[in-house]
Amino acid sequence: MKALLRFSAAIDWVNAKLGLLANACVLLACLVSAANAMIRYAFDISSNAWLELQWYMFAVVVMFGASYTLQRNEHVRVDVLYMNLSERKQEWIDIIGAVLFLLPACAVIGWYSWPFFYESWKVGETSSNAGGLIRWPVKLIVPVGFALLFLQGLSEIIKRVAALEGEKVELAKYERPDQ
Repeated sequence: MKALLRFSAAIDWVNAKLGLLANACVLLACLVSAANAMIRYAFDISSNAWLELQWYMFAVVVMFGASYTLQRNEHVRVDVLYMNLSERKQEWIDIIGAVLFLLPACAVIGWYSWPFFYESWKVGETSSNAGGLIRWPVKLIVPVGFALLFLQGLSEIIKRVAALEGEKVELAKYERPDQ
């Protein structure tokens, strides 16, 4: 179990760093958007590359932020029953949900999104917009993002199984939204 927990910690570390990147992309996308609007209206200069760069950063926010959000146990869930269960039962629900739903969904979507990227990379796809960017990097974010989410799902399963076996494991606690 110790080796699995080290593997889990490595996954957590990678996704925490990529979560910081996703957070930074939110700010960068806002700055690029504001700068692009100012330049467009002040100097009547515009570039499709800036608009597409925002799209790329949004892809990073969503796809890399998903695994970071799972690590922090902040994904939205239907907690009508969950919050009233014991911690042990919550761990079991998290394990079963990850094994039956999260991992298979990530594997299938990741698998089917790979050709989407590969074909784009193989032909050197670029934007059809004048001054646009190359497309394959943003298409690569999709399978990589689902691979990261899959790995974070494995990490969460490992930590919960260890907790059920009595290991001292730090699990992020789920908190019901206040709204």
